[in-house]
Amino acid sequence: MPGTLPRGVRRGPRVVAIGGGHGLSATLSALRLMTDQITAVVTVADDGGSSGRLREELAVLPPGDLRMALAALCDDSDWGRTWRDVLQHRFHTDGPLDQHALGNLLIVTLWELLGDPVAGLDWVGRLLGARGRVLPMTEVPLLIEAEVRRADGRLETVRGQSSVARTTDPITQVRLVPADPPACLHAVAAVEQADWVVLGPGSWYTSVLPHLLVPELRSALVRGGARVVVVLNLSPEEHGETAGMHAEDYLAVLHDHAPELEVHAVVADPRAVEDTGRLAEHCEARDARLLLRQVGRSDGTARHDPLRLAAALRDVVEGVLGDLGPRGGRGFH
Repeated sequence: MPGTLPRGVRRGPRVVAIGGGHGLSATLSALRLMTDQITAVVTVADDGGSSGRLREELAVLPPGDLRMALAALCDDSDWGRTWRDVLQHRFHTDGPLDQHALGNLLIVTLWELLGDPVAGLDWVGRLLGARGRVLPMTEVPLLIEAEVRRADGRLETVRGQSSVARTTDPITQVRLVPADPPACLHAVAAVEQADWVVLGPGSWYTSVLPHLLVPELRSALVRGGARVVVVLNLSPEEHGETAGMHAEDYLAVLHDHAPELEVHAVVADPRAVEDTGRLAEHCEARDARLLLRQVGRSDGTARHDPLRLAAALRDVVEGVLGDLGPRGGRGFH
């Protein structure tokens, strides 16, 4: 039961956005300006905060990243914005509700009543008048593990998304527990039917790469007909999983974990690229087109501006980069 769409709104191409957290929200905030046929496929490995507590106490998927994606797709009306704020409201008390987001509780309530994670998310999307659909990448709660290289050269395993996200040692590999989890079939179908797939921005190891470790999703991404666009982060984290990473490193890590995945275009803000020539060479070596465009906010914060990112993605999709028009799909109209 996907969200109800306003009348008279243009449909646009079918786009799947992959990731989690604030990075996925930035992509969705841009895409919603251009098309109504959006599917967010969201990581479900969070083990911290409100999501982690609900996951542990109720044995459910962590709802936080799913909630944020739904909020980003809310209808641009008083109704949609009000319910978005309700969803995002966080309690501050001295009791057990402290730091719980109301939206997390609402989503988990629907899961318990309906017994179906996808149906529960669709009901919340309908409440928000969401311009698109939000799906988990798998209906099984996941644990992320990362191999990190310590300063003395030793390799150690870091377990849990929150721990991996905080590590400042170089990450050499990430994996999921359970390994090879079953994909959400609705998410697989969305990828297979998409005209475009957008990866990033976001926490690279804990929000973007995990999707490529789900075999059915990976197969749909590699063998499907969608073109793949990578949106690079605006800056590495000062203290966290991407500390010290350069723009081209994100693509190298993506290639290391999924060498068979073809990337067709890369969107990067030149202010966040240390060496544009080196990034261009890296893209050319993988036959990916590079679009350098100011997509960050003008206030200097490391956050994407929805209008600027939407314009950049529109240029990619409309074939401004040459032969990158839709393959048998539709562009933005």
